[in-house]
Order: sequence, then structure tokens, then C-alpha cells
Amino acid sequence: MIYGYCRVSTKAQEKFLREYGAQEIYKDSFTGTKADRPQLNILLAHGKLKEGDTLIVTKLDRIARSLSQGNDLVNELISRGVRVHIGNIGVMDNTPSSKLIRNIFFAFAEFERDMIIERTQEGKAIAKQDPSFREGRPKTHGNIKIDHALELLESKTYKQVENLTGISKSTLVRAKRAKRG
Repeated sequence: MIYGYCRVSTKAQEKFLREYGAQEIYKDSFTGTKADRPQLNILLAHGKLKEGDTLIVTKLDRIARSLSQGNDLVNELISRGVRVHIGNIGVMDNTPSSKLIRNIFFAFAEFERDMIIERTQEGKAIAKQDPSFREGRPKTHGNIKIDHALELLESKTYKQVENLTGISKSTLVRAKRAKRG
């Protein structure tokens, strides 16, 4: 059996996996910073991948972003007799040259991820120097509009206020809670 795995799936990734013979494709929609990948876990843990099967991914960093995690996963699969086909590298096996190539690619993927984190943190530090900086999403509704909606709640239901103001019930509940305490 040939299985495909996509993380942050795109049509191009799925097309690639199908072209290389993937009969079943498992997809997670998490970024590489998330360790938990439910669909990959299902594929790995429930005896789906058996000796003689193949797992195809478009790039090595689709299944892991750290050298140790990726190396452990690929080595485990290879030791179980599962072929691992990495689109931008080829088929992985236990040869010394395959191990070297894997380690180099994982090291670069980990380096790239670390650089993104570092640049993001530097950008935040610069932005925080501005006194008007507020972390997180900008507010959709101003304080005046929220206060008006809270006044309306005294005589109307949440649904009615939501329809009149366009402010969701969850936003109204949070605002009400914040006013109380």
C-alpha cells in the first residue's frame, strides 16, 4: 500500500502524492511549529503502515521540523520495513549516504524554522517600542460601540443585540465580564 501525508495541505501537494502513487492521503492543517499532528499519528500508530508499504511526503519538513524528531521517525519507519519517499530527495533507506542526506535536510529545516522564530521575535521587540503597540488582533469594535451594545442588553436578548450591532454574543459576554470585574 502507498500512503501519502500532507501537512498544511495544498492541491499541488495532493497532486504530487497522487502522481507518485499514493492510494490513501492523510492531511493535517497544522503549521510546522505544532508537534501534534492527529492524522500523521493515526497513520503511524494504528498499524496502517506495514512492512512493504510506502509513505510519500512532498518534502522532508512536512513530517518533522527538528533533526532529532525527523531522524527518529524516518529511522523507525525504515526499521519496520516501510519505504519513505521524500519528494525533493528520493527514497530513504539505511545506507550511509541516505542517512547523511536526511541529516543535512533536517538540519536545514530546523535552522530555517529557528531563523523564522528569531526574526519574528526581533520584529515584535521593535514593534513593542512603539507606545501605541497592542499585541494580538486589532479590535473589531470600539469601546463606544461595545458600551452601547451592553446598554441594549439590559432590555434585549443577546441575539437581538447581535443583529442590531453586528457584535457577536461571545464578544458581548467577554465585554460584560470585563466590566464586572
